[in-house]
Amino acid sequence: MYAVFEDNSEEFRFIDKKSVHVPPHIHTALEIVYITKGTQEVGVGTELYHMEAGDVAVIFPELIHHYQVFDSGKCRSRYLLVEPVLCGAYLQTLQQMAPQNPIIKKEKVHPDIAYAFETLYTDETKGEAALALHQAFVQIILTRALPCLKLVDKSSMESNDLIFRVVSYIAAHFTEEVTLTKMAEDLYVSPFALSRIFSGTFHTNFNQYLNNTRLQYATYLLKYTSQTITEAMENSGFESQRTFNRVFKDTYHISPRDYRRRAKEELLQENSIEESETQRSEKLLSPEESLGQRTLKKSEDEWRN
Repeated sequence: MYAVFEDNSEEFRFIDKKSVHVPPHIHTALEIVYITKGTQEVGVGTELYHMEAGDVAVIFPELIHHYQVFDSGKCRSRYLLVEPVLCGAYLQTLQQMAPQNPIIKKEKVHPDIAYAFETLYTDETKGEAALALHQAFVQIILTRALPCLKLVDKSSMESNDLIFRVVSYIAAHFTEEVTLTKMAEDLYVSPFALSRIFSGTFHTNFNQYLNNTRLQYATYLLKYTSQTITEAMENSGFESQRTFNRVFKDTYHISPRDYRRRAKEELLQENSIEESETQRSEKLLSPEESLGQRTLKKSEDEWRN
């Protein structure tokens, strides 16, 4: 289990992708997940929740969370990541509160939420109009979602468990210069106690855990962003290109450059398959129905049933 702190300058991100294992991570964005195929497990803090197609998860900013996939079939999810500044009147709520249980089951997901996700997935609006559209849909989603969630003070979601504190610390500081001694001082424990956590719980040592955490983030940057390899290395916390290349090859048995090339090819293939499946399914629908009308009608029927 590794924790990653994600730092992205974009205030709004929408990602549609195959559901995969995602290690514990933490960021400043609101993250809303909509399962479109199969199942997925989402962990928030120390709790793990099961999600099925049609379910929605609302994960508030600065909470450690991760994803696991045990379903052997096709699993796909849509991820909406929004900085709180775009959430209007909900900003204070997002900063101070958190859902006791972040999952909204399919039968309780309002049709407006499903329609918003489908529209954001297909819309190609650019510039200032896109920003206005994104803000509007985000606030509609929150307006429909928050009444379905029991909110508690965010401080009550924190844990005093040392393992949880270790994961939280690495997640927040792995891009900085971190040593076992400094970490022990900041957590008010002995270096020996921390070493036992890494060896006994994570079955590795401090340096390996830190490097693996940095690698997890580096591979994310290489696959999903346009950052150069050097930028991805530096933004992941590595200070030496030689160390980065060595650790990367030892772990993935491939160079960062080749990893990026293969990852981009896989993404293109996934998107091509998804587009083909969407086109085949749309041929079965009457041509006079618009995408928005079909989505809204489907969502309303599910809501009533």
